[in-house]
Amino acid sequence: METKHADKRIVFETQMEGLQKNLLQMGNLVEEAIARAIESLKKQDLVMAEAVIKNDDRIDQLALKIEEGCLALIATQQPMAKDLRKVATLFKMIVDLERMADYATDIAKTVKHIGNQPLIKPLVDIPRMARVTQLMVKEALDSYIKEDVSLAVSMAQHDDEVDMLHRQIFRELLTIMMENPRTITQATYLLFISRYLERIADHATNIGENVVFLVTGEQRDLNE
Repeated sequence: METKHADKRIVFETQMEGLQKNLLQMGNLVEEAIARAIESLKKQDLVMAEAVIKNDDRIDQLALKIEEGCLALIATQQPMAKDLRKVATLFKMIVDLERMADYATDIAKTVKHIGNQPLIKPLVDIPRMARVTQLMVKEALDSYIKEDVSLAVSMAQHDDEVDMLHRQIFRELLTIMMENPRTITQATYLLFISRYLERIADHATNIGENVVFLVTGEQRDLNE
């Protein structure tokens, strides 16, 4: 009986390790999508923007593969207690990463709308906001792999900086629009991009909360 239980344990851990590798691959693709979407904005590189849009299918397919793996693991291994939390956390992380990828795609689509028209202001705060957001995504994934609650909590604290930058961008663009109505269309597109980055940071915070739940079994709001 003990041998059977040990064998089942090995199967669970092996399958879980495979799913986590796929998740990390998905996370790396999402980080790359965010970076390339912002780079396409800075360079007004419409070819790069289109590549980000096309690559979203690859992320979606990987998400589906992980999702199916999670369902198969629940059906065949019937995990309990923390093992079940591990699968549930993985399941929820797929959703957050997929939404991040969607927002990166939205940024790239917005870049295509702006096209090659001269930018109404130098890009300073949006790239800064993107760097903080990308750091949050990386640290969120690291906190999951290491099951590190303190890293998850400290990662989520960066969300305040992202929110502050978003408000700063909003105020600046609003002033530009009021001074020159011809800037309204592009300013609105830049506001969309800022908003998409803010939402990505929110999803990174969600992952941090899932890590806290995974390790402690407690639901905790890291945006408090």
